[in-house]
Amino acid sequence: MAMTTKQHSAPAKEGTRASVTFPADLYAELERIAEAKKVSVAWVVRDAAEKYVEAQYPLFRRQQ
Repeated sequence: MAMTTKQHSAPAKEGTRASVTFPADLYAELERIAEAKKVSVAWVVRDAAEKYVEAQYPLFRRQQ
């Protein structure tokens, strides 16, 4: 199971940092996807998290 930590200070304008531990095989797949898309693993994880939340809450709108 992945563990996350949350900073307790006010979130920065660009976002809040989280630390996540992935099983080795899942991380390897994330690296493969990132390389194929020519983006970072962080980008792949953010994209996946955003799509997951939107699927759970169809009315969710991310404010930028």
